[in-house]
Amino acid sequence: MSFHSILFIESDEATARSQEVPAFFADLNLDQIVEAVTADWKEYNLAALFYSPLKDVDSIAYRQEVMRDIDKPAVREAIRHFSGRMQEMRKCLTKAKELSEFKYALERWFLCAVEVYIGAIRHLSQALDSDQITSRGLMAFHAHLAAYSKSVGFEQLASEAEQCESGLSSFRYCVLLADGGVTVSRYDGEADYSGAVEDTFSKFRPVDAIEHQTPRRYVREMNHVQARVLEGLAQLYPETFHALSLFSSAHPQYLDEAVVRFDREVQFYIAYLTFIEIFRHADLQFSLPQISQTSKEIRCQNGFDLALAHKLIDRRERVVTNSFHLNGAERILVVSGPNQGGKTTFARMIAQMHYLGSLGCPVPGTEVCLFAFDQLFTHFERHEDIRDLRGKLQDDLVRIRHILDCATPASLIVVNEMFSSTTIKDAVYLSTKVMDRISKLDALAVWVTFLDELASLNEKTVSMVSTVDPANPAVRTYKIEQQAADGLAYALAIALKYRVTFDCLRERIKA
Repeated sequence: MSFHSILFIESDEATARSQEVPAFFADLNLDQIVEAVTADWKEYNLAALFYSPLKDVDSIAYRQEVMRDIDKPAVREAIRHFSGRMQEMRKCLTKAKELSEFKYALERWFLCAVEVYIGAIRHLSQALDSDQITSRGLMAFHAHLAAYSKSVGFEQLASEAEQCESGLSSFRYCVLLADGGVTVSRYDGEADYSGAVEDTFSKFRPVDAIEHQTPRRYVREMNHVQARVLEGLAQLYPETFHALSLFSSAHPQYLDEAVVRFDREVQFYIAYLTFIEIFRHADLQFSLPQISQTSKEIRCQNGFDLALAHKLIDRRERVVTNSFHLNGAERILVVSGPNQGGKTTFARMIAQMHYLGSLGCPVPGTEVCLFAFDQLFTHFERHEDIRDLRGKLQDDLVRIRHILDCATPASLIVVNEMFSSTTIKDAVYLSTKVMDRISKLDALAVWVTFLDELASLNEKTVSMVSTVDPANPAVRTYKIEQQAADGLAYALAIALKYRVTFDCLRERIKA
């Protein structure tokens, strides 16, 4: 296959991607994940690549194949070396622009950029071992790279650059600084005083001075003396400097478009795989999920909320993993249990998995099967906004109505503590109506609630309960298990809120 992109099978897929942050990112803490993934890759503007999930299973598989290849140490190292050289090339071009007032310095830095680029192409073409790569994307790029590096245009570019470099490297000259002037002449056997000068001034060198070795061609500054030396050299060696000028003017657009696109897009894989290394070092597992557009039987073993786990690892705290599955006609996971028991985290985990999986990324957990959703909706609690003149209940109703109007049977809906501002009776009634609509739509959903009645509403609902330590019900385990709702979660929350639990009452009686 011909190479279009390392991220997209077809070139028109790239133009269709969104530049806006999805509305549900903050609810699911995906904004935190993307920020952490892209933090060290700012120059590539990678965040926008995380805003458009793929809808087609084959497009997702295309990325998964590339992820699997780049996860191999040899392949990743080859690409990292290439990226480093491309960064160096861009620094050379930046320096050329900074020194644009000095014609010969600009042209010399341009030649440096081209030389670094040529070396990067040749190294990557050789380093990408055909036995190591099996993905369609990398094999297509490797074929493109092999053809490009052997093309007439590239060979001519390399030959001319080599000739210019050879001419410039052959210079031997003398510089005379006298009477406020600079004189440049050809070398004619004069003594080299550089050693004598260094010895003379060595006594002024601090004892603890650090020796800095900087390649001559990467000197960052250009002053009027250096500019005068260059002008003098151009007069002594006009043919060499004329060739340098011709080279610069002949190759202003020397970069191959596909190579430049690859250099940016491949950072999507490198950045994500680098990010999840910290979790792997903490013995947390990732896998490339099996994704289906037809089966809604989803499952995962040992999954976790990526954003929360990132914080816990930083604090050296334990990360609790959880599992889930939906079989047959089951579509809605109803999560109940006591406050601060991990219910919302569990719901976020499932949505994060589906979203990251739709990007072609490895997701937390093992034995992961997910559904290729078309849209993802979240309904999380919002603070009242006096500007919209809506009460909390009305706001809940308006927002869930919008979701139900837009959702399709292929959508994924995450609801977190809806209708908490009304009475239990009304909350049960309204929630039942909404859940009935989702059930008839046959959409996948995760619903976090205090209302245990929802857990057994119909054959499409599956009850998940956040558990506590049997020896001490006040201690949360953060494990979410599939079991029948016990009917006490909401009552306990209310009792805690008004301090009428057994322990609270006993304290008050003693007082």
